[in-house]
Amino acid sequence: QVQLVESGGGLVQAGGSLRLSCAASGHTFSSYVMGWFRQAPGKEREFVARVTWSGGSTYYADSVKGRFTISRDNAKKTLYLQMNSLKPEDTAVYYCAATNSRGYYYPNEYDYWGQGTQVTVSS
Repeated sequence: QVQLVESGGGLVQAGGSLRLSCAASGHTFSSYVMGWFRQAPGKEREFVARVTWSGGSTYYADSVKGRFTISRDNAKKTLYLQMNSLKPEDTAVYYCAATNSRGYYYPNEYDYWGQGTQVTVSS
């Protein structure tokens, strides 16, 4: 099992940057594909980005491509999401998640979730 705790959210002006972190506990963090999702009020949880166990392969939603960067440090058992050029439409609760499955795009493909961290982008 793995437990996940996000941090780094906050209030930022449009065009600004934030870096989210997701600290994992457990012995098997490095074996999981890790992802970031977000959920805005009244909307479904949506895929943002994912990174393979080695960090060698990443994939992004079109809405964040070129602005967000996902990375991981297996030695520190930490997942990151660097968010640049933030827009008001990026406002949401951001969640990190871990999966052992081949799929990575849908929330139900993930086994473990953090509690979420709020990101608010003002215009």
